Amino acid sequence: MTKQEILSHIDHTQLKAFCTWEDIKKLCDEAIENQTASVCIPPSYIEKIHNTYGEKINICTVIGFPLGYNTKEVKVLEVKDAIARGCNEVDMVINIGDVKNGDFDKVEEEIRALKEAAGQHVLKVIVETCYLTKEEKIKLCQCVTNAGADYIKTSTGFGTGGATIEDITLFAEHIGPNVKMKAAGGVKTRDDLEMFLAKGCERIGTSSAVQMLQEEA
Repeated sequence: MTKQEILSHIDHTQLKAFCTWEDIKKLCDEAIENQTASVCIPPSYIEKIHNTYGEKINICTVIGFPLGYNTKEVKVLEVKDAIARGCNEVDMVINIGDVKNGDFDKVEEEIRALKEAAGQHVLKVIVETCYLTKEEKIKLCQCVTNAGADYIKTSTGFGTGGATIEDITLFAEHIGPNVKMKAAGGVKTRDDLEMFLAKGCERIGTSSAVQMLQEEA
């Protein structure tokens, strides 16, 4: 794959708690220059990015991040606020406690409520695979599909593990035809990027792809 083909699938990411406006501005400038799919940033920076860059950039943010145990009602408000401030895509974290309690109907209901709040905007569902059994991952593929979400996403990047080819292969076998896949967490090399894209990922969340591909060139 060419460098640009890869970059067109990248959610260029900066989600560290201590990131400054200078960090965010650098991220956005790199995203525009390299034509990445989006920037994925903390909700507190949405409005400033939107006011600074307008339609030059596709803004993605995170909801219930990184632990996912906010209530459904709080997450719905987060989604509505993010979109009102200029965000186009939202990556939500599921309530993993609900998964461990076997409350998959509750998980599906939450995803459906957030998709309703997002409307035509893209909703990606972070399931945090490092904490899940194979059976739980399969059930979550069904929840994401039934609830009408746009993507299933492997990881926050803040858990004990990140994206694996095994999980993406499992997702591909069990998601519906309208659900896309996003790999995130630990995707560090060009081989990793090409491997996940070849396995069917539409997006990859990473903070390192732009710099890595520039240095390679």
